[in-house]
Amino acid sequence: MLSSITVALPEFVLFIGAMALLMAGVFGNESNYRWISWGGVVILLVAILATIGQPIDATAFGGSYVSDDFARIMKVLTYGALMVSLIMAERFLSLAGYARFEFPVLVLLSATGMGIMISANDLIAMYLGIELQSLALYVLATINRRSLRSSEAGLKYFVLGALSSGLLLYGCSLLYGTSGGISFANLASGVAVGEGSLPVLQSVGIVFVLAGLAFKVSAVPFHMWTPDVYEGSPTPVTALFSAAPKVAAFALIARLLFSGLPAAFEAWQQILIFIALASMILGAFSAIGQSNVKRLMAYSSIGHMGFALVGLASGTAEGISGMIVYLAIYATMTLGTFACLLALRTDTGMLETIDDLAGLSRSRPALAAALAILMFSLAGIPPLAGFFGKFYVFRAAVNAELYSLAILGVLASVVGAFYYLRVVKIMYLDAPTEADIEPMPRELGWIAVVLSGFSLLFFVYPAPLVTLAHEAAILFVDSGAASIIAGGH
Repeated sequence: MLSSITVALPEFVLFIGAMALLMAGVFGNESNYRWISWGGVVILLVAILATIGQPIDATAFGGSYVSDDFARIMKVLTYGALMVSLIMAERFLSLAGYARFEFPVLVLLSATGMGIMISANDLIAMYLGIELQSLALYVLATINRRSLRSSEAGLKYFVLGALSSGLLLYGCSLLYGTSGGISFANLASGVAVGEGSLPVLQSVGIVFVLAGLAFKVSAVPFHMWTPDVYEGSPTPVTALFSAAPKVAAFALIARLLFSGLPAAFEAWQQILIFIALASMILGAFSAIGQSNVKRLMAYSSIGHMGFALVGLASGTAEGISGMIVYLAIYATMTLGTFACLLALRTDTGMLETIDDLAGLSRSRPALAAALAILMFSLAGIPPLAGFFGKFYVFRAAVNAELYSLAILGVLASVVGAFYYLRVVKIMYLDAPTEADIEPMPRELGWIAVVLSGFSLLFFVYPAPLVTLAHEAAILFVDSGAASIIAGGH
């Protein structure tokens, strides 16, 4: 047990930290919110340090939990995104009048679930992590109980999340019944490919499991909750939804497919190709007519998840590496964008429509410059970071001979560039509005500067991230999907 706790130390740090903050909030007073919030940031930082120091390639709790390079890099990305989200939320929630100590506690509990998802090595650990993450996120969506939109967003998220959990559990039951075990190793040995096709029950099980997991990454056709939840949730919560849960869910999907279902590669690759294409196309075209900036970011997120799925669908170490790099770049771009959006505040409240950005370059030139850089990067304009993210996943698709997927992905990226460039045009060419935007808070300013600077200067020295992602992907694929490589994919 002690060795298992050592291997799973980051999750224990997060859970014990959440309980400590909960006690501090219960026995303290409302003025403690600021310190509890920053305490959550410190606990996430400690969890990152514990993750970096985890044993190499170790398992815990009878093999249901695994620690490897892939898990470490995905956890660092996830916990880092949550840290940024928590810092952005502290001032916003205080000004909005619903700062509650439960917020950082729920963030830490969701982080615990995300960590379990990333390291899950059997079906029960996978479901435990998903539900721990999801239950906390459902509450976060409704943190503003005085807002009808926030309550509606949380209810939609909960109902559709319950539906996705049902699909996932049904698929898991089919996979368990046909393989005779719950561990990913049992699934790998129990998948029987006869005469070039899977048994019907296994095929149906894979479809249902991927349907449940696609909901977690807002992939089409399981994206329907995303625009409404993004728009209705408080902006810092929307920022949290847009980054960390997506990274954790992608890590889980990759581990399940490559470690648990490598022999079914031909089956799940077709599913991933379909949802990747559908996500890229819908994200590109549906965002064009949006007027609310948070709904715009929702459809942007759907499209970007499609691009990340391109790397996963390649079925190669290069594809996994491209996926990791893409998710890291996407998280920085979207969190930087939300930092800029959180700064769009007047004495009457938040500005949430795209037209409110008119003439921003004249009233707040630094804020407009940071947001423009991030918009160009999200559009994939070279030499910004977003271009390299797409380059790596499309290169992996081409090398895996998925030419149609790569070509359609590039075309969807070109269409999607329209609505990003439209935001820049409104900020720099349209007549200014009469809104008197308040000065950007210091913490949001630093986040916007650092993340937009990363997007702008990534091309100068991309080697650290690319090298780490490549090494993690090589070891991950070699250990979990040797049959795919042997098959020439």
